[in-house]
Amino acid sequence: MTTRRDFMKTAGLAGIAAAGTSLATPAIAKSKIKWRLQTYAGPALAEHVIKPAIDSFNKIAGDEMEIELYFADQLVPTGELFRAMQKGTIDAVQSDDDSMASPTDVTVFGGYFPFASRYSLDVPVLFNQYGLKEIWEEEYAKVGVKHISAGSWDPCHFATKDPINSLADLKGKRVFTFPTAGRFLSQFGVVPVTLPWEDIETAVQSGELDGIAWSGITEDYTVGWADVTNYFLTNNISGAWAGSFFANMDRWNELPAHLRELLTVCMDQSHYYRQWWYWGGEASLRVNGDKLKLTSIPDQEWAQVEEAAVKFWDEIAAESPTKKKVVDIIKKYNSDMQKAGRPYRYG
Repeated sequence: MTTRRDFMKTAGLAGIAAAGTSLATPAIAKSKIKWRLQTYAGPALAEHVIKPAIDSFNKIAGDEMEIELYFADQLVPTGELFRAMQKGTIDAVQSDDDSMASPTDVTVFGGYFPFASRYSLDVPVLFNQYGLKEIWEEEYAKVGVKHISAGSWDPCHFATKDPINSLADLKGKRVFTFPTAGRFLSQFGVVPVTLPWEDIETAVQSGELDGIAWSGITEDYTVGWADVTNYFLTNNISGAWAGSFFANMDRWNELPAHLRELLTVCMDQSHYYRQWWYWGGEASLRVNGDKLKLTSIPDQEWAQVEEAAVKFWDEIAAESPTKKKVVDIIKKYNSDMQKAGRPYRYG
């Protein structure tokens, strides 16, 4: 017969044994998630266009996740970024579609699609209010990549060694620019040149390049191009570079929901940072910069370039139904802005 004393004794020993077993079996610690993200930007530019966002993400994510940031061409050449991300060699990318040679129908619109935008706010409105976001997400999902978000960077201007005061001055100029921008500008005699990002300054110094049409004046000063060029053309072929954050779809889906949300929020903060950094920088350096002399092509003559852009849009639209859909949205948006009048469009 078991007495109350025996029961308590037995129960106590069992409890100690159970506790001992629990103490002897260490808890399995969660391993920290690590991603490798490569940007299109070199170190000096990355300090503004990506590093603050990555630093914030890593600080908030703490022991759960860390993103290792790599600069232009550090792990793979920029032109191979898409393939590397698609294969999972790297986990995420910051770039425009055009530079990383993504095999989608929207690639041609990344970077500087001529005159699609006039101001930096045009890009997020096109994506978030006019439907480009959904098109990009669908196109990238087809190829195993998550399109996280798109934002705007600086406008596209020429920084050159010799002054540009007319369209004739562009003829024969060897210029570092984006694939689509180069395709468009070639009709005006520009010779597009593709080189690794870190080689551009040396190429201008050596005479291999006559200029750059890859940025606004903020980047010219930030990355050192203003030190090797002499003139800045105030006319631009685009009001804002359209770039995005992308991730390998499997890596993205493996993340818990709260880390996907955190990543999205940090990327959106990055877009906001660039909005004011570029907008203020473009104006300040035109007024206060002491390295580049400003030149302009007269409005009547530059109108030829703007008219050519609309024809270029139609050429692109004829290439596929998806491209036509994007061009139709761009046309609709610009028409709405023109009708809205000042300050959305002038003239």
